[in-house]
Amino acid sequence: MAEPTASALPEGGGTNRAALLAVTCLGQFMVLLDNTIVGAALPDMQRGLHTRLTGLQWIVDAYVLLVAMLLLTGGVFADRFGRKRVYLSGVAVFTVASVLCSCAPSVGWLVAGRMAQGIGAAALSPASLALLVAAHPAAQDRVKAIGLWAGLSGIGLAAGPVAGGVLTEAFGWPAIFLVNVPIGVVLLLAGRRVLTESRNPAAPALDIPGTVLSVLGVGALTYALIEGGARGWTSPPILGGFAAAAVFLAAFVALEGRRSAPMLPPRLFRQRLFTVSNTAMVVVGFALMGSTFFFSQFFVYVQGSSILRAGLQTLPMSLAMVVVSPFAGRLAARYGFRGVVTAGLALAGGGLLALGSVHADTGYGNVWWRLAVVGVGFALTMSPLTGAAIQAVSPREGGLASGVSSTTRQIGAVLGVAVLGAVVRTRQSGGASFETGLDSAFVAAGIVTLACAVLTGLWLARPGPATAPGAPPTRRAPASTAPAPAPEATPPA
Repeated sequence: MAEPTASALPEGGGTNRAALLAVTCLGQFMVLLDNTIVGAALPDMQRGLHTRLTGLQWIVDAYVLLVAMLLLTGGVFADRFGRKRVYLSGVAVFTVASVLCSCAPSVGWLVAGRMAQGIGAAALSPASLALLVAAHPAAQDRVKAIGLWAGLSGIGLAAGPVAGGVLTEAFGWPAIFLVNVPIGVVLLLAGRRVLTESRNPAAPALDIPGTVLSVLGVGALTYALIEGGARGWTSPPILGGFAAAAVFLAAFVALEGRRSAPMLPPRLFRQRLFTVSNTAMVVVGFALMGSTFFFSQFFVYVQGSSILRAGLQTLPMSLAMVVVSPFAGRLAARYGFRGVVTAGLALAGGGLLALGSVHADTGYGNVWWRLAVVGVGFALTMSPLTGAAIQAVSPREGGLASGVSSTTRQIGAVLGVAVLGAVVRTRQSGGASFETGLDSAFVAAGIVTLACAVLTGLWLARPGPATAPGAPPTRRAPASTAPAPAPEATPPA
């Protein structure tokens, strides 16, 4: 017997919907918690695993790389093979991988566990949202539910630094992964009872060749960027890595251009609004993840804080993002994509430049506000950028556009950790201190972000005036500045 599609699902009672919301939010919370909790434990990992900066970069990027490259495929898997099945499978993989990470005796084993976590997260995250959407067929109820999903699960971002500091200080870095085990067990037990299976028989075919080529291409590029500082930028393995990345990515672009149902349709990038918004999202991921990778290391290694205190000291940025993110879509609806995104990028870029002038003797009273400015700036950009990408395409491709937006942000995160880490290592190899290398990394991230603010200020708009989908004609607001209804629902991960 065929299982129901999303539109055919029964609405169910309020209790069932509340339970489903709790299960899907808790799953996404676990994924977002992992984004920030690891950063707090990096100094302890470096000591316990006897690794250098390169090892820490792989610990972070191994996870982000797999999420970035498999996120779109995970959504297609959920639609084709069952959202409940894929969600619970993702939870199981993520939980088992967390145990493997906690038991890792070396960096290599930890990186392998992080890759497995990335595979689980790439299945869990899109399936959780798809389950929520399927259970709320009415548009108004769906928007409210997704807003709650994004807001409640987003608490994981703010909880990560504090939880990471407390657990690492008390039990050591393996504890930050073991915290996922009880959450995963609860999700598996509750999910089997609460969730209703659904699928989309008309879902596109899986793009296995495109997925493989994208993983190999971005993976080879990441390898060359991370290992270049240690092995030498002109060494054969690094030059070979860059060459392999160029070949794989060129093959990916050529393949996607010929497929009838590509993973990443090239035609979407003919829309200027779509191209500019996703370019800006790459920069957001680059600067946000690349800079936060170093925050705990700055407080521990440069200013001499304990790991617990460092986790608390990084909190202003996470809290600013959690508080401001729910309002970003509303601000964009009122003032337009271009104004809000450009202002956010300018704030974030300015904050990163300000962090580039923070030193070992700088008091925390002159540090926390810089972190908060960065958090506010990036919070103002992510939801409106996703909304701009969605508005640039037809309504039936809104889900694809949202997935592409999340993917480009994750790709930017991979490159941010790799490139800014390379900046620090290059400065150190030239005789500079770790503190000076960090200052250079923050300044580089700030400059890139400010340059992107100029890009969005000039071109984050449609070439000509049009009205937003479903909106009556108006002389006041062209579609280039009015967001689609979905942006507030975008999770801040």
